[in-house]
Amino acid sequence: MNLTAKSHSIPLSDGNRIPLLGLGTYGDPRTTSKGTALECVRLAIDVGYRHFDGALVYFNEHEVGQAIREKIADGTVRREDIFYCGKLWNTFHPPELVRPALERTLKTLKLQYVDLYIVELPMAFKPGNEFYPKDQDGKYIYHHTDLCATWEVECHPYFTQPKLLEYCRQNDIVIVGYCPIGSSRDASWVNVKSPPLLEDELLVSIGKKYNKSSAQVALRFNVQRGVVVIPKSFSPERINHNFQIFDFSLTEEEMKAIEALNKNIRFVELLMWSDHPEYPFHDEY
Repeated sequence: MNLTAKSHSIPLSDGNRIPLLGLGTYGDPRTTSKGTALECVRLAIDVGYRHFDGALVYFNEHEVGQAIREKIADGTVRREDIFYCGKLWNTFHPPELVRPALERTLKTLKLQYVDLYIVELPMAFKPGNEFYPKDQDGKYIYHHTDLCATWEVECHPYFTQPKLLEYCRQNDIVIVGYCPIGSSRDASWVNVKSPPLLEDELLVSIGKKYNKSSAQVALRFNVQRGVVVIPKSFSPERINHNFQIFDFSLTEEEMKAIEALNKNIRFVELLMWSDHPEYPFHDEY
């Protein structure tokens, strides 16, 4: 697979293509300054990113959409150059609410279409105006729906998902791996007992060989095996840093060595919803 900064997309089963490297745009609305997503998406497009992962519940889709529209207007990109993935939030799972939720995202982005629309989480909350509905005791109010949809999969060198990857390859399904370089250490939703991925000695040593960081090696590992990655960052330096993975490639031996790091460890455990009747929400592969 010949991957370059300008050409690193792979085909989807419907004939469209998805860039292997994208930018995650989540930022805690309580701590992220207004305009941050706008500035970072502008910068990312200038750096070379063409794939953006967002969601209505991130409360910054208006900024992401503005940045995309501005870069279209100034001639940097065309709309067809951009791949935007939006997400259906937990309060909109009933079938009759899906289209209105998508239309709300399009209205917020001020774009005519999104390239991919997926279920954010395989669990439903009580429909209504509250994105995080709770009862009088402060417990989340869940809602039963028949979840028959495709949903992203966590994927990184400590959770390589070999069986899932092989199944998807056999059925022409593309995996989008979140947390491709690990995750934050927020104990409310992350397994903080898991070892920090970016401190792994093998990743660090391979990085030294190519004058790359362990994060760049982890990202290259996944894109080289055809897994789409969407590292999140609002740091201009890291946005640029994470994109510099197309000027080197890993050897077959290095790929096998990284695959052998697999510990079947998930970073994302979503412990705040552990009382949900279907928790945990995923199968271990």
